[in-house]
Amino acid sequence: MTRARRERTLPRAFYARDSRDLAPDLLNKLLVADRPDLPRVAVRLVEVEAYAGAEDPGSHAYRGETPRNRVMFGPPGYLYVYFTYGMHWCANVVCGETGWASAVLLRAGAPVDGIDVIRARRHVARRDRDLASGPARLTQSLAITGAQNGTDLVRGPVRVLDDGVPPPRRPGLSTRVGLKPGQGDPHRWRWFVRDDPNVSPGRPAGGK
Repeated sequence: MTRARRERTLPRAFYARDSRDLAPDLLNKLLVADRPDLPRVAVRLVEVEAYAGAEDPGSHAYRGETPRNRVMFGPPGYLYVYFTYGMHWCANVVCGETGWASAVLLRAGAPVDGIDVIRARRHVARRDRDLASGPARLTQSLAITGAQNGTDLVRGPVRVLDDGVPPPRRPGLSTRVGLKPGQGDPHRWRWFVRDDPNVSPGRPAGGK
């Protein structure tokens, strides 16, 4: 796809704030994988969730630093990738201050560049709206795995870019997906682009 808009890499200062402030501002930004050995692929972020470290029972960092979550305790503007359910990778943007360990889960995107590549990677998807409509589908679309854990989003081959499309003025808001009772399930820390067909299925009760 021809890129008519100028794309700007977001500076590290953009990520140096609370995950609940950052998350809605990530909507409509481009998540781009542009590695030298693979074709460029980009999706527009349409769904995100905030996780708030030590104050959030739903966060991987709630009980402190471990080898698995160490990237979350580092400086902002890095990619935290983890394996879940024994089969899927999920990607998060590390934010806040060093040592704070907060992050934003990237839940869904709308394909923008490299759609034929994405279709090949996601050959089980019956519709284009299903290509990146969920955190595991999104990582598959961009070929993000544990090898990209700790990638610098400011200088690395996976970046978040601003191409001039602003976040929605009134994003959708709901509780987060898949949390058990007592794991921060009442918090309305999930934001999404209203009526976008690429938002993941199974929206939780209480969305508005």
